[in-house]
Amino acid sequence: MDIVPEVRAFNRFYTSVIGVLGAGMHDTPYSLTEARVLFELGTREAADAADLRGMLGLDPGYLSRILTRFESDGLVSRERSTEDARRQVVRLTAKGRDTFAMLDRRSGAEIETLLAKLTDPERRRLVSAMGTVRSLLEPAERREPYVIRPPRAGDLGWVVHRHGVLYSEEYGWGAAFEALVARIVAEYVENHDPRREAGWIAEVRGEPVGCVFCVRKDDTTAQLRLLLVEPSARGMGIGGRLVEECLRFATAAGYRRIMLWTRDTLASARRIYQAAGFELVEQHPGEESGIPVNEQIWARDL
Repeated sequence: MDIVPEVRAFNRFYTSVIGVLGAGMHDTPYSLTEARVLFELGTREAADAADLRGMLGLDPGYLSRILTRFESDGLVSRERSTEDARRQVVRLTAKGRDTFAMLDRRSGAEIETLLAKLTDPERRRLVSAMGTVRSLLEPAERREPYVIRPPRAGDLGWVVHRHGVLYSEEYGWGAAFEALVARIVAEYVENHDPRREAGWIAEVRGEPVGCVFCVRKDDTTAQLRLLLVEPSARGMGIGGRLVEECLRFATAAGYRRIMLWTRDTLASARRIYQAAGFELVEQHPGEESGIPVNEQIWARDL
């Protein structure tokens, strides 16, 4: 499926909705880029010009022309840094702060008008969809911090759903694998001993993006199960952090060893396990949804 036309159509639609194609933002003489510079300056006491370029991805010459215009309009002052004379510090003047406040008010008012026709559930859907777009397109190094928390109502259904979807999309595994995950989750709930078993959900902007569970294998051995990280959150260190939580809990619960079952096609997960000190102790050929796989057992002492 060629999604490029769909993305371009959405871009045209959204830029029309928020009005960035006009001569000025929010009925002012300032362009979208100029307004963004004012917003960045308005949220801090002062800013290094080089930092502004990096934050906004602007060409040095273009930013210099914008700041020159702002200085001419009495919106900013510029001076050399006392720490490094090669660097320039930019501040909003009193007039600049008034202009920023006016832009901020008008921006908020326009968004309120845009949202006024939506119900509360529709607003929540909109915000959730915007968060999804950001999480998929934003570089990993710029993504918001994640949190690790215990599962809440609805999370266990998410675990089954996302395992089914992702492993179908990435490896071609079918309904039998999703059913296996559902049984593992059901067994966790039915036989849960909070002193010796626990689960964790990784969350970004209020949405689950990863999970792992530590369950009892026998009196001395714990089992790590159902490690998953959403593609949008990979590269953030979430997988390693979830495994660390599992190891820490297993040790505190009195287990002397921990093991896990995986398949050799799950290369990213295997690297996480190896980094955490797991070693391959057993493997044999198997099959999933008619696809040959190599079943593996990894383990380590605690």
